[in-house]
Parts: sequence; structure tokens; C-alpha cells
Amino acid sequence: MDMLTGIRLFTEVVRANSFAAAGRRLGMVPSSVSRKINALEEALGARLLNRSTRKLSLTEAGQLYYEQATRILSELEDANLIIAQYTDSPRGTLRISAPAAFGRLHVTPALSEFLRHYPEVRVDLMATDQRINMVEVGIDVALRSGPLENSSLVARKLASNRYVICASPAYLEHRGQPHTPQDLAYHNCLAYESARGPIVWTFKGATEPEHIEVAGNLQANSFGALKVAACRGLGLALLPSWSAMPCIKSGELRTVLSNYSVFPNHAESNGAIYAVYPHRKYVSPKVRAFLDFMVNYIGDPPYWELEPGKRVDISLAQSREPR
Repeated sequence: MDMLTGIRLFTEVVRANSFAAAGRRLGMVPSSVSRKINALEEALGARLLNRSTRKLSLTEAGQLYYEQATRILSELEDANLIIAQYTDSPRGTLRISAPAAFGRLHVTPALSEFLRHYPEVRVDLMATDQRINMVEVGIDVALRSGPLENSSLVARKLASNRYVICASPAYLEHRGQPHTPQDLAYHNCLAYESARGPIVWTFKGATEPEHIEVAGNLQANSFGALKVAACRGLGLALLPSWSAMPCIKSGELRTVLSNYSVFPNHAESNGAIYAVYPHRKYVSPKVRAFLDFMVNYIGDPPYWELEPGKRVDISLAQSREPR
């Protein structure tokens, strides 16, 4: 068998943790995937995968082989990229991950425009709020918000990550508008939280930061769910501006305590929205094109912060190297 094809297929099976899922990605039926993995194991004289009716797992030899195989494929891709620099034409499959809500609101509309400009690129978008291992899953670019953890990934800032507290006009008419962070004790606060424990919003104004514990009858790990609840008059929601601004512009929501900078939990910075990608000597034309496109598409300040009708035209005339 073609050893290189077998290696690629093996790494795809490990990333997908399924013959069927790997087959769907590669346009192959599961039985064909299984046969080729069997052929690879026979050629190597070692079992790479433990198979059961419910799951796959790597053998000790398989784990060692996978680590080396991913390194080899990465070096091969770098070699291919050296040649690609000469043509500089974005093409091939671009695998992107993005937070679910941000992906739906801002990435998917951008991709429609991006693919019209680059018809030789095919996008595979993974919408997930989990911090995945990009190398293991085979992601080219991940969009992430908030402070970044230390890692070997390269990050390029796309936009600021401002938070706002907002509520429906009906709620504010019924419950009144808070004028200080301490007034939140008398309000139903809708919070983004996936773990149990106190919910704290941090305020920065002219004085030292204030950490205010808030409470309410709804917590969710979805900004979309909190926004819907706020629009329906349930309470005050702390939302990123990229989520809240369409409803604020339409009048469904109003901001409160806007003279403060506000952050979730005990943070004193919201970080930013970044595009991150694995560190490599050469950045592929498809990745570079996507990064440049997203910077231009979002703009500075980001388009969701602008007044209606104020967005500038998108221009791809100037290409900038990723930082």
C-alpha cells in the first residue's frame, strides 16, 4: 500500500476517534478505512489501534507512531508550503474552529464573502466552545476570545472584547435602572457561568476595581440564551458587545452602567478576540488570506460597534503578513 496515504489516514482516524467520521472527512466508506488501517498495521508488523464496538484507543506502539506521524506530516506540509509561496494562491481545505455563538453571528457571514473571493478554498468549520488541541484535531486557525493562555500558538488580534450590561426597556421600566454597581443587589442578574459558585462582575471606573457578587434566576453557558432572556424582560445580562449590539441598535436592549468598564468574574481585562494558529516557519496562503480577510472584515473599531450604515467597504487590496 501507499505508506504516506496510510499514515495520513491513520492520523485522521485518531483525530476523529472513529473510522466512520474519518471516512466522512475523506470521502471514504468505513469498511475501506478499516481495510487500509489493517494494511498499514500489517506493513508495520504492529497493532496500532485497539478496536471495540464502542470506541477506538491507541496501543502503546500506536501512540508512539501517532506522535512521529504527526511530526512527519507537519514537516511535509512545511515543505509543501515552501513551494506554495511561489504561487501564493490560496487553495485546499481550511479547517477553522470558532466559539458557537460568535461563529454563527460573525464567522459564517464572513465565510460567505471569503469563499467568493477564494473559490479554490474549501472551509471545514467546527463550532465549539471547548478549547481543543489544534494540532491533534488538525485545525488550521482557531478563533478565541478573552485572555490567551501561554502556548506555542501564534495569535493575531482581530478585535477588542468589550462587555456591556443590558436589559429590555420593559424590565428597566418595571424594576428601575441601576446607577451604581451596588444597585445590582436589587436586580435579577443573568450570568454566563458553567460551574457552581458565586457569580462576580468586576467594575472599573475612576477608583479601584470593585468586585460585585450578583445573583439571578438564570445561569447559562450560552450568550445567545442570555440575550434572548434579556430581550424578553427577564433581567440584566452581562454580554460581549459582539453578541449584544444588534439588539441594542434595534432598541430591544438598553445598556446600563455604561460609565464603567465591566468584566466577568474577577478579571480586570477582557482580552480580545484572536485568531490563533500553530507556530510554523511558513504560513500557508490559505491561512494568510483568511487572517487578512478577517482583519479587514471586522475592522477597527469592529463593525458591530459602529452606528448603522457606518461600516466601511471591505477591501482585500492590501495583504498583510500575519503577526
